[in-house]
Amino acid sequence: MISIKKGIVKKIISEKADICFVEVDVEGIISKAVNYNKITGIINVDDVVYVNQTARNLQLGTGGYDFVILNTRYDAFEYKNIGHIMKMRYSPMQINVLSVEEQDSPYHDIFNNFEGLHGMPVIVAELHSMLAPTAIVLKKLKPSVKISYVMTDSACLPISFSNTVHYLKENSFIDSTITIGHAFGGDFEAVNIYSALICAREVAKSDVAIVAMGPGIVGTGTKYGFSGIDQAAIIDAINKIKGNPILIPRISFNDTRERHNGISHHTVTVVELVNSTCNMAVPKLKYEKGLFLKKQLENPVFDKINKCFVDVETFRELLHNVKDIKFTTMGRGLDEESEFFDACIAAAVYCSDLLVVN
Repeated sequence: MISIKKGIVKKIISEKADICFVEVDVEGIISKAVNYNKITGIINVDDVVYVNQTARNLQLGTGGYDFVILNTRYDAFEYKNIGHIMKMRYSPMQINVLSVEEQDSPYHDIFNNFEGLHGMPVIVAELHSMLAPTAIVLKKLKPSVKISYVMTDSACLPISFSNTVHYLKENSFIDSTITIGHAFGGDFEAVNIYSALICAREVAKSDVAIVAMGPGIVGTGTKYGFSGIDQAAIIDAINKIKGNPILIPRISFNDTRERHNGISHHTVTVVELVNSTCNMAVPKLKYEKGLFLKKQLENPVFDKINKCFVDVETFRELLHNVKDIKFTTMGRGLDEESEFFDACIAAAVYCSDLLVVN
């Protein structure tokens, strides 16, 4: 059941266009909370609000934040009747957006006349932590490339929650964002992955799309029970509309869970479930780790995949030289999880070689 508490806003911690972080006094205890401006309006100090503390009570990984679900100040929000597509449908927080496909969209006819992606590279990533290293390396290799980030609804739904996306947009490492399904807040809204990819090519005029969930993957320790399993359907969708899918394998040699050692069981399961095929960029590793990956790739499930081995050694500095963003995955950084980030570099290098832009 949802846990709702009443509180008073005591401090504005930080604020961007669509999101505000505040301190709220809830029954004498100060807690941090997130306010989404397009859902619950502009928030001020001394506002009386109701916050969702469910994740806090379960000690889940939401960064220690509660979420504002109601601001009692009557003028906090000015409703704008734009768009007829509902996201978070039939929930108390459902919102309307103008999707790129709907009849009122200026892009509506594009989707009826679409013929195919014509081989546009689409990088498919499991974790949100793969987005920044992949996009940054690709931009550094091909500065004029236009990149769209397609955020699925398999994890965080509001794209404004991602500091990574804010950084990448602000520094021109990605050029546009597209939120699909029930995810919302991108430069463009789309109903599904097919429309998002069409939008990336025909509306955003991108050369490459990177598809990944937002922060907060769901996992259960079972074979099929993780939200990143949607990569299989995404790869099939890319092929169906004549794109060129590039899968980033999830690789780790510093995860204490055996099922994620080397190539994660998540990647193996995704490849097993793919009905078509894809390219998979694999970093060349040395010594025991290289042999370990080679043994894993002998699994017949990988026979239908085009495995592309990439020497990433000369490209690592492209990430290590970036000082104003911290690359982490599961709390571990570049040095602790070098092979994880090597896989992202490999995908970017492989994709770069496919492009004719500078």
